[in-house]
Amino acid sequence: MARTRLTREARPADARLRMTRTLFVCLLGLGLAAPGARAEGVANHEELEQHIIEIAKQVIPSVVYIEAIVKVNDRRNQVTGSGVILSEDGLVITNQHVVEKAEKVEVVVPGRKQKHRAVILGTDKQTDISLLRITPDSPLPAARYGSADDLEVGQWVLAVGNPYGLDGTVSLGIVSAKGRNLEIPDLLNDFIQTDAMIDRGSSGGPLVDLEGRVVGINSRGQGRGIGFTIPIDTALEVVREIQKGGIERGWLGVSLQPLDRDLAAYFDLGDATGVVVNSVSVKSPAEHAGLRPGDVVTHFAGLPVEAEKDEDIGSFQRLVAGADPGQKVELAILRDGKRRTLEVEIGTQPKVEPEEEETEVGFHVQEITENLFRAERLASRRGAYISFVERGSPASEAGLLPGDVVERIEKHPVEDLADFRAAMAQAESRSSFLITARRGEETKFILVKRGARPATAEDEKEEAGEAAHGPDEGK
Repeated sequence: MARTRLTREARPADARLRMTRTLFVCLLGLGLAAPGARAEGVANHEELEQHIIEIAKQVIPSVVYIEAIVKVNDRRNQVTGSGVILSEDGLVITNQHVVEKAEKVEVVVPGRKQKHRAVILGTDKQTDISLLRITPDSPLPAARYGSADDLEVGQWVLAVGNPYGLDGTVSLGIVSAKGRNLEIPDLLNDFIQTDAMIDRGSSGGPLVDLEGRVVGINSRGQGRGIGFTIPIDTALEVVREIQKGGIERGWLGVSLQPLDRDLAAYFDLGDATGVVVNSVSVKSPAEHAGLRPGDVVTHFAGLPVEAEKDEDIGSFQRLVAGADPGQKVELAILRDGKRRTLEVEIGTQPKVEPEEEETEVGFHVQEITENLFRAERLASRRGAYISFVERGSPASEAGLLPGDVVERIEKHPVEDLADFRAAMAQAESRSSFLITARRGEETKFILVKRGARPATAEDEKEEAGEAAHGPDEGK
């Protein structure tokens, strides 16, 4: 049988195996095995090494290379990553950040030269999971799946990737921790932490146990020896929800901060733990239940809430997101040092990722979601939020700025993105049109003329020359 071909990126795994062999022999030398068991120990190590090689051979054919063309503002970039074959007929799991805003996605299966055009069936930013569909000419080698619940800290695992189309990048490590929270907005995962290397381009590939079962989808590395993996149980649940037609999560409608020890001492709360409510959204489940800014939530549905650091808030957010919309839940809170109980009916989480619309006159707008409203501290949820203005475009020449909120186009009010699209469709036939926009506390009247042209490369060179030498005196 041919030996698995390892790429240069995979060679750290070889080094790890050699290091493991040395460590194993050293442990035997220190007397941690029976004196007569030295030869047997070395033989056992060789069996283990061969077992790891065989597991790598089994898994590598199920790990694909993904190439996406993504558009960010007015630029297109190529993003590459890895993915795992979920089914023989062409379902593939990868990271959401690999295919985010992708205009085109292609997948290469190990051992097959052709590229497969992929359709994005669904994505979930809050777990960093996407589900793709390709149409293969013959059945694909689907991976086998285990459960992250069975993992233990200290257990050996393999991180497998397919960066840059180089089949079979493998690294060996251990599970360093479970249930890790990362301080990334809107991310709901409790990550598996591993020291198996997750190199650039390996995002979306699998973490497997020594039985060859996928136990997680690798999401991100943070320096050498620190990688974070999405539990496979979470990933497969997201896949099921996507296949059903969409993901529904519970929602309270609050912003939070941790109750650290200093704050608890200042409020004379003793050894209480919980999260502090900073704000309550209008007409939200939290408002209907009577939650107020300054309340400390100590229990959710009978489960204790603990958060001393910002990243700890993720545990509470997962509790809320995991509740069924319409479910009634008891909240235990502290208000002015006194314990109270509130009943809240969990709502449906509003859309996290805003829809975006690009115009022909050089600006993009987004719908104003609950998250965008909070993040940008907008005065109202009405209108369409300008997220990008192309330099030198008619919109830029007219004076539109990122952060403006379109409230009216000509005589047509803009309440949401649908209104914006309808109003722009009518304005397309005009050589110029008036936009009424909100900028902070001011109202701006901006006349957009279609005659303005985008800046060219020559314009940029001329401006750079003037900046360096000053304008010509004879002009």
